[in-house]
Amino acid sequence: MELSEIIPHIEVLIFASEKPLTSLDIVELINNSFGFLEERISLDQIETAVEGIREKYSAEFYPFEVRESGGGWQFLTKKDYHKTIAQLNGDKFLKRLSNAALETLAIVAYKQPITKGEIEAIRGVNSDYSIQKLLEKELILISGRNEQLPGKPLVYATSKTFMDYFGLNSTSDLPKIKEVLADQLVEGTIIRPEDFTDQPVADITGETSGDVSVLEVNEEGELIVHAEPETTEAAETDTNEDNNNTDEASSDATTEENNPE
Repeated sequence: MELSEIIPHIEVLIFASEKPLTSLDIVELINNSFGFLEERISLDQIETAVEGIREKYSAEFYPFEVRESGGGWQFLTKKDYHKTIAQLNGDKFLKRLSNAALETLAIVAYKQPITKGEIEAIRGVNSDYSIQKLLEKELILISGRNEQLPGKPLVYATSKTFMDYFGLNSTSDLPKIKEVLADQLVEGTIIRPEDFTDQPVADITGETSGDVSVLEVNEEGELIVHAEPETTEAAETDTNEDNNNTDEASSDATTEENNPE
């Protein structure tokens, strides 16, 4: 059978499935459906067919598309139609997780497998309610126990529903922490003397810049930028030179008195 004849069957499998179908799932279902024993459909053929299906439904006139989400292939509506679907599904579609639940879910997603005690140590508050709500929504699940800790507490991990809910195929698709922090960095603001007044800025040094740590406003309303004061070392040098000049002057005067013409 030609691959083009199998493509419609792949489409109906993805459409009718209640859960995301992996490429391996589709291979098995197609081979079982047609009773292929000797010339079985291969994984490469199915992946080629799925790629063709994706390209087909990526056209603008289709309101839905085939995407890999939740660990498998699904028919999903495009973002442009989400508000329309919200009208059909009502409050169920519009439900959102609370900030506490999102915070707890983020910790589980990035630190899994993790115990309740470890979650609370990071959050700093009791997390019983948030964990219970996430379990009820099937966004997290109990994946076992930590055999290394006293009492062997339960450990939690994200579920396939979590992957489907956020459109992820695995936890490796989660945004990297460095990327998130980079988006939150704010560049410093450069403050200039002109920002403090609508009047022209005068610099008593006669230059275009000065020490902005000392600012004054003159009688004409201009902002004055004071020059940087001389260093102590420079001041001491000037003082020494003045003293030397004074000593030389005194010496010359004494010489003139002792040797009158």
